[in-house]
Amino acid sequence: MGRPPTPLLSTDRIASAALDLVGSTGGFTMPDLAKKLQVSPSSLYNHVSGRDQIVELLRERAMSEVQLPDDEPNRPWADAVAEILRSYRRSYARYPRLIPLLTAYAVNSSHAIRMYNVLAVTLQRAGFDPADTLRAITLMDCFVLGSALDLAAPEEPWESGAEVSPELAAALATGGAKPGRADDAFEYGLAVLLRGLTPDR
Repeated sequence: MGRPPTPLLSTDRIASAALDLVGSTGGFTMPDLAKKLQVSPSSLYNHVSGRDQIVELLRERAMSEVQLPDDEPNRPWADAVAEILRSYRRSYARYPRLIPLLTAYAVNSSHAIRMYNVLAVTLQRAGFDPADTLRAITLMDCFVLGSALDLAAPEEPWESGAEVSPELAAALATGGAKPGRADDAFEYGLAVLLRGLTPDR
């Protein structure tokens, strides 16, 4: 029997199948991935080293639409960071079920490292020391990923009921439909976060 006209497997096909499984089940196993691709599990290892590499391929997908600003040393640091975080959130919001999986693995994708490098350079230029740079980047990660997950929340994330206080009910009544509610909360939180970050100068 001759070879098929196109290869049955590639890292791109493996990543796409894994992403489909994550979207439908929240995760993937190598046997389930092989079954979806209609190959033996051992065939996967001809293209990827294992689950860790596939997770990083998925991180590359999640980060693929992050747009980084041009290197402008005199630009206000908060403006540059805000631009990055908005793009980061938009890119990740496409795959909300992927977020819990990615947070369980150390970051090793080129897209991600490039973004973190730009953030670190921007913060260093602004006067943040290395320890505060790490704290700030960790805080930004928590905020952006939580906000991306919020975009996948139900239309009404809090149910009304007898236990809801009048104060909370009044607050809930101001919320609009998604994505407007989530976008409004993100912009509010982003402004609070950036105001609270102060370099030691």
